[in-house]
Amino acid sequence: MPRRRPPWLHALGATVLALAAAVGARLAFLGADDGLAASATYFPAFILAAYHGGLRWGWAALAASVLLGIAAPGLLAVAETADQLLLFVASGALTVVAAGLLRQGLIRMNDMRKALQHARDALQRSEATARLAEEIGGYGFWDRDILTDKSIWSSGLYRIYGLEPGPPPSLREVLQRIHPDDRDMMRRLTIESLTTGRMDPAEFRVVRPDGDVRWVMSRAEMIRNAQGEVVRAVGVNIDITEQRRANQKLRESEARFHALADSAPVLLWVSRPDNTREFVNKTYVDFLGVPYDEAVAFDWRRRVHPDDVGRIVEEQMLGESSLKPFTLEARFLRRDGEWRWIRSVSQPRLDPSGAFAGLIGIGYDITEAHRAEEDLTRINELLAERVQAALAERDQAEAALQRAQKLEAVGQLTGGVAHDFNNLLTVVIGALDLMQRHPDDADRRERMIEAALGAARRGERLTQQLLAFSRRQNLRPELVCVDDLLRESEPLLRRVVGEAVTFTLASAASGALARIDPSQLEAAVMNMVVNARDATADGGAIRIETRVAPLAAGEVEDLSAGQYLCVAVHDTGVGMAPEVIARVFEPFFTTKEVGKGTGLGLSQVYGFARQSGGGVAIDSAPGKGATVRFFLPLAEAEPPGAPAPCPLEPPPPVHPALSVLLVEDDDAVGDLVFAMLQELGHSVIRAANVDDAEPILRGDQTVDLLLTDLVMPGGRTGVDLAREATALRVGLPVILSSGYTGDALSAADGAPWLLLRKPYSAETLAHAIETALARAVEAV
Repeated sequence: MPRRRPPWLHALGATVLALAAAVGARLAFLGADDGLAASATYFPAFILAAYHGGLRWGWAALAASVLLGIAAPGLLAVAETADQLLLFVASGALTVVAAGLLRQGLIRMNDMRKALQHARDALQRSEATARLAEEIGGYGFWDRDILTDKSIWSSGLYRIYGLEPGPPPSLREVLQRIHPDDRDMMRRLTIESLTTGRMDPAEFRVVRPDGDVRWVMSRAEMIRNAQGEVVRAVGVNIDITEQRRANQKLRESEARFHALADSAPVLLWVSRPDNTREFVNKTYVDFLGVPYDEAVAFDWRRRVHPDDVGRIVEEQMLGESSLKPFTLEARFLRRDGEWRWIRSVSQPRLDPSGAFAGLIGIGYDITEAHRAEEDLTRINELLAERVQAALAERDQAEAALQRAQKLEAVGQLTGGVAHDFNNLLTVVIGALDLMQRHPDDADRRERMIEAALGAARRGERLTQQLLAFSRRQNLRPELVCVDDLLRESEPLLRRVVGEAVTFTLASAASGALARIDPSQLEAAVMNMVVNARDATADGGAIRIETRVAPLAAGEVEDLSAGQYLCVAVHDTGVGMAPEVIARVFEPFFTTKEVGKGTGLGLSQVYGFARQSGGGVAIDSAPGKGATVRFFLPLAEAEPPGAPAPCPLEPPPPVHPALSVLLVEDDDAVGDLVFAMLQELGHSVIRAANVDDAEPILRGDQTVDLLLTDLVMPGGRTGVDLAREATALRVGLPVILSSGYTGDALSAADGAPWLLLRKPYSAETLAHAIETALARAVEAV
């Protein structure tokens, strides 16, 4: 930055230049004789000198001009020279004075301008500070003339009321901005302030134009005139919404704390640094049996057992002085006069600055624990009795619930079985009745025989479905490639679905094997597809997918984590509600119309899946279709060289007549099988149970084959009889027969004898006899 030259240098330069200009002008116009004479041409020099340097520089310029005039040649020779010189000096002096005064005036004006600008800057800074303070503090100032109802509002006040800056509203308009519930109060306070000349602080709500409600606190001073009349009100409004909300939250928090503390079944208290209580809960008050105010100020030493008071006072003093959590145990007198052991845990609490603010404590009754320590054996016995009683009560409740659930399930099951078997028996009984009435009508007899046999076969299928659900059927598992099996079944499945619904088979488990009964898998998939078809309207779609699916533990009911083969049937049908999904696997449960379904389709799927080591899961919602997923355990391929399953060999040639020991506890079934055996040319020895059969086996009577029911009364099964028979008569052929194996199935598993499932025909019985004889020959 260039250095600023001093004022005197400006004045000297201006004076020299002005004098030089004046002399130069006179020399140019008047010549050398008059060029230096005193003249008005010097006055600009006086003005410049006085303006820039002040009066002293003006006087210096005037003196220099006089000297130049006196030195001018011939000036004193002129008669008027003295007068002219005097006039020149007087005029020059007036000019210098005027210029000096002008300079001082301009300086003062400049100083005033600077002072005014400084004041304006200070005012702007002050206003900005005030606005910032208003914005930060959430307050606004107002000044109201009572006589004219004219007001002055700060910007903060507009912000509090949610108004745009403009002419301040009237008192009536301000009252309209106040919440309706607070408006009468503020109107009354305003009238009282005009009457009394004093306005107390007030809190009220303001409704902003956007509907936001703000809490405002108003403070004001009323100003009187010389006559004592209130003529002006000056005040400040503070937005206290956040404080009110914080206080409300604090009150709610305290109310929740008090409610929680009062609901606790333990003694709670909060103390001050001087160890006096400032809060106790209801349990505390109830224990003492005194009013709350007395409980807060109560001296606990009055209720401590005499044997404990010395110890507990000492321990309490040590605990409080440590400023750490501490525990006390002592006997205290309850309001009912009983001594109770109380264990208290006290925790120091700190204020926001980190200083000790007192204790918060909890006390709970441990009398029972002390009694248990005093008489552990008695309490343990009592506890054991109570536990046993509780367990017995629980077991009874669970048993009652299970009985009720079983009764409900059995009721539904028996109802469904009775309904279906009544239909089948109607056909059988009706056919037999017609044959009995018309024994000579061969055509009718053949038709009735076919009808009766058809009904009986349907009964057999129904029985097999029930066994599948109960997981009691005798499966014939083998390694099956599910994708290949489904591709073979695809034409039949398409015919079942029909042309009105789109059918898709998407196989993605190529090469995956499962050890299952293929016929039962086909039946399960067929049941799922039929259900999907019945739920899907024309134009819908059914899709079968296969894939290898990893499952986490518990993802499907009762299935452990691992890799499973998943067969999924998706449909776009009506879907199922949760209450339907919960019952969909129950036998005979169906949502279809009467006559449209038996309710055994998905129960067969469920039973087969569980019996095969897998599970079933359903995803569905009303109107969202359904997806039934069938999970099967993956199986490893047979090692190279393992023998492939052999097809069933054709029966050996017909054997000569045999002496068959028939053990059957059901007389009707025994009579029927007796007739079948006689029809096949065999002689029959009858026994009703194991006890009746044993003497025959131990005797000398010829027995070529044992045909025994698997489940019989008396506690022993047909497997037990077969073992005893083959021990008594080595190599004796045995056939086990049963329609429902139940728990005896586990005993039959692994037995070396043929299992013939009821019902069966004479042809099936003949084949079983020949197979049993062939096995006996091979064993020899």
